[in-house]
Amino acid sequence: MQDIPPAPDGSENDRVADATPDNWVDLYAPAFSRPYLRLSRADRAIGTWLLLLPCWWGLALAMLFDQQARWFDLWIFVGCGLGAWLMRGAGCTWNDITDRDFDAQVARTRSRPIPSGQVSVKGAVLWMIIQALIAFCILLTFNWAAILLGILALLPVAVYPFAKRITWWPQVFLGIAFNWGALLAWTAHTGSLGAPAVVLYMAGIAWTLFYDTIYAHQDTEDDALIGIKSTARLFGENTAQWLRRFLIATVGLMGLAVVFALRDSASFLAMVLAIAGPWAMGWHMAWQLRSLDIDNNEKLLKLFRLNRDTGMIPLLFFAAALMA
Repeated sequence: MQDIPPAPDGSENDRVADATPDNWVDLYAPAFSRPYLRLSRADRAIGTWLLLLPCWWGLALAMLFDQQARWFDLWIFVGCGLGAWLMRGAGCTWNDITDRDFDAQVARTRSRPIPSGQVSVKGAVLWMIIQALIAFCILLTFNWAAILLGILALLPVAVYPFAKRITWWPQVFLGIAFNWGALLAWTAHTGSLGAPAVVLYMAGIAWTLFYDTIYAHQDTEDDALIGIKSTARLFGENTAQWLRRFLIATVGLMGLAVVFALRDSASFLAMVLAIAGPWAMGWHMAWQLRSLDIDNNEKLLKLFRLNRDTGMIPLLFFAAALMA
């Protein structure tokens, strides 16, 4: 870390606006590390969960597909966790480097480390490279097909920050990047990409459109002033109707992925339990919709964070199906 220029101030006074008051970075991390951990969003764990859960879906569905659980699957499970934390950090660092001028003009983001002066652009670039290289070392422990998929994942990660400048649908690009782990983890277990993983990946993209549209509504006024596009601005007062469509797409596609994976090998009980996963996930999303208020930023952030639990629901049902 000595090669990274020190931040001006790593104190709690530099806390990012939308971080929870009791986050571990501001409470326990050494002062010198806080600006870089904030840059990686380590003070806001929800993004890591949203990146990680599709990885675990893909692994669980792959194990259901071939009815095999090997010791190496435990490493895939752990490796995906470590890789998600690192690549979410590297991706957020890249996002903040490219968006630093925009972030300085938005109330919610101007407290981020680069626009607030806690971290220099040079320091951010070095920090991004360090995180990506460690993640690459983890990726090298997987099979070659998974390694190639992991390398390809860099493309949507690199493109996403620019999508909001050219399209009203940047959340699609975020979904492409954030759900790539479903493809990678499936392939790490099976050795090749399969149709169930692709359909599961599409379900994840629909889910991302659901939760990130909710999240983007926090910034619609500022985004309109500086010319940033989003599905939140595009849908406006019709957001609830669009979110219902994304809910239906998420449940339908995930259910189809389960059928494709289990139709030839699983027991009836395992099929029922696995199908119940997306069904229960859909009910949790519907419950969020009942509380939606696009003009209440505090509630929007709360609903967005609830999607960790949303994504955990099918995983629990997949685990139960594995034991059936």
